[in-house]
Amino acid sequence: MGSSSKSKATSVATVADLLHRVASSCLSQRLPGTRTFDDGDDQWSTGSSLDAEEVSLPHGREEPNSNSIASAIAKEKTQEDEEEEEEQRLRIWEQEMDQADPHVQAAAAPPSSTTTTTKLEMMESLESLLAHVFDSVSAVKRAYRTLQQAHCPWDPHSIQSADAAVVSELRKLDTLRDRFRRSRTLARTTHASPAPLLASASPSLSDAVAPYEAALDDFKKELKVKDAELQNLRHKLVHSDLLAATVSRKPRSHSARWATFSQGLGSVQGTAIPQLFEVCMQQMKSASKSFTSQLLAMMTAGRWDIPATMQSLIPGASVGSASNLPPQHAKFALESYVNNRFFHGFEHESFYLDGSLASLLDPAAFRRSCFSQFRDMRTMDPTEMLGVLPTCQFGLFAATKYLSLVHEKMEESLFGHKEHRQQVMAGTHPRTEFYAEFLRAAKAVWMLHLLAFALDPAPTHFEARKGVEFQPEFMESVVRFASGRVPAGWVVGFAVSPGFRLGNGSVIRARVYLIPRNVGQQKKSNLDGISS
Repeated sequence: MGSSSKSKATSVATVADLLHRVASSCLSQRLPGTRTFDDGDDQWSTGSSLDAEEVSLPHGREEPNSNSIASAIAKEKTQEDEEEEEEQRLRIWEQEMDQADPHVQAAAAPPSSTTTTTKLEMMESLESLLAHVFDSVSAVKRAYRTLQQAHCPWDPHSIQSADAAVVSELRKLDTLRDRFRRSRTLARTTHASPAPLLASASPSLSDAVAPYEAALDDFKKELKVKDAELQNLRHKLVHSDLLAATVSRKPRSHSARWATFSQGLGSVQGTAIPQLFEVCMQQMKSASKSFTSQLLAMMTAGRWDIPATMQSLIPGASVGSASNLPPQHAKFALESYVNNRFFHGFEHESFYLDGSLASLLDPAAFRRSCFSQFRDMRTMDPTEMLGVLPTCQFGLFAATKYLSLVHEKMEESLFGHKEHRQQVMAGTHPRTEFYAEFLRAAKAVWMLHLLAFALDPAPTHFEARKGVEFQPEFMESVVRFASGRVPAGWVVGFAVSPGFRLGNGSVIRARVYLIPRNVGQQKKSNLDGISS
């Protein structure tokens, strides 16, 4: 009995000891959420376990029951379930982020064979492109060196060839640049990662190509200028025949002349050309003749002594005596007087009406301004224009020339009063037929002056001096001889209108009245009338 009870006690002790060891082993594991004291610290920390000695019971004390062990196991299982749920939520969040960013998906996805092939092709294309760039840059250097060598000694043909070679190579570089930009755009579009060589080579390539791009831009600008000059020359060529035909016409009336003149000007609105100056010179001659004829008719009606008047106005009009100038030629002397007054100061930009120096300060702007005024005035009636703007620049010119041409005694003799002169001096312009004819001649001279200063280079005018031998290349006789040619020994008696030498090399001949060198040898039978 005693032995059996002892064995039971021993077995119970052994079972209790076994349970005690199991519980101590479970509690000694570092379960999440358990708290313990750290060495030397009074605060609770997470993740540590209790020491076995602290939870072990002394031998002989009451062992823990099964409920405490079950609760410990349940608590451990609960902690494991929470950790699994946290990991599951983390995996779901990462999957959602991957679906939102295609670049991350592409980076995470294993490289396919197609992507690898595309990258290899891009690398090969880039290497080929860089090889072409280096070759093209070397070719540009060689072409530019050849261009420099062609300048010394000067060889125009070699310079032109080398220049064309430089431009050609620069265009090749421009093509390679476009190709490079297209490849970079394609790489960005396909989300392909740029190659390291591409990233490292692009800055140096840009630095190398930049000077050539600047040179190419300069060449393009020069090409545009040349194209504009070419278009201008074509424009002149197209209208030269029309202008030549306009010059050769002989309109029957004053209005018809101005209509033809306006048509000729209407076709040349873009720029001033020498042929246009020739047209204006013809119109000026016609307007001057018309005004001279009216003035001479008024003198004749007023019973003036025409030979004496011509001798007083033009000293060269009477050589030896007034009878040396035939009556039918008196109009040439009067026309010479009129043109001399009109063209006085023609070489100055404002006929010396003011001290302007705009043509010297900014020649190009002044030429444009003159041609703009020329286009604006070409179809205007001078009388109507001065009725609205009597004190404009042309109005000041007309007033000055009228006071110089028709002096006080002449006007009083012609009209019996001085009303024209008084109105002009008061700043207005008379509305009479005589003054309207004067304004038409004044406008013709003013338009010729505007066009002269609009041309580049400006035409130079010259006058034939008295006693100079006749030169057919620079002079035109106002009288026609029976033989059709000027006999030898005839010299200039007086100049009727000035001549001009244009920038294109052509010459507008001066109109002169010729007399024989020896006055006693003059034969009136040689004079066959007046030229048109």
